Amino acid sequence: MSENKKRLVVLTGAGISAESGFKTFRDSGGLWETYSVEDVASIEGWHRNPKLMTDFYNDLRAQLEKAKPNDGHKILAELEKFFDVQIITQNVDNLHERAGSTNVLHLHGELTKARAVNDASKIIDIGYRAMAYDEKNSDGELMRPHIVWFGEAVPAITEAARLVRSADIFAVIGSSLVVYPAAGLVHDLRSSTKSYLIDPQEVQVPGWLNFRVIKEVASKGVAIMRDELLKDYA
Repeated sequence: MSENKKRLVVLTGAGISAESGFKTFRDSGGLWETYSVEDVASIEGWHRNPKLMTDFYNDLRAQLEKAKPNDGHKILAELEKFFDVQIITQNVDNLHERAGSTNVLHLHGELTKARAVNDASKIIDIGYRAMAYDEKNSDGELMRPHIVWFGEAVPAITEAARLVRSADIFAVIGSSLVVYPAAGLVHDLRSSTKSYLIDPQEVQVPGWLNFRVIKEVASKGVAIMRDELLKDYA
């Protein structure tokens, strides 16, 4: 980090990917209306029916291949010219990376990767291809989608909290702030940190936090935030 660059830490949720044609879980018409959380997003579901879960994430991966980064993703990448941008995302897609962001921490895993069932450190890139439910790696170990499911720990949350504490500027974009532990990251903010909340919906935040609220979809809201930040800091 260069001495004259402010650190901008951004927490993104499903709302930033919705405009890219990538179906989200919680919105109207979202995946939770078609599938139950217990069946496709819990560790219990994996033990109960790994084929169903493998097929579900294969379908998501195929959808992701067709999705494209939107202006919200692109503007965040462009802001790296002016700020030390650190993105913490609840999303399992790779749209931030495809837009050009270079510092992305995935809290809930990555759709284009798989890992060994019994060793979370053994991760492989699989791109957009479909997995077999009984697929094994080169060591003969059973593989699974590299996704953090309900009922599992979130290994990256400690690093995410450290980043939030280090922020000069903080933004929540397209997150409902209802999924923990990610939602609890706002409690790691310093009182001096300039903070933004970008979402077209009402999002509940602790009353003691002073957010600049921009009630817009990500592509429009991030553009507004960019203009304000460049005016104040560039």
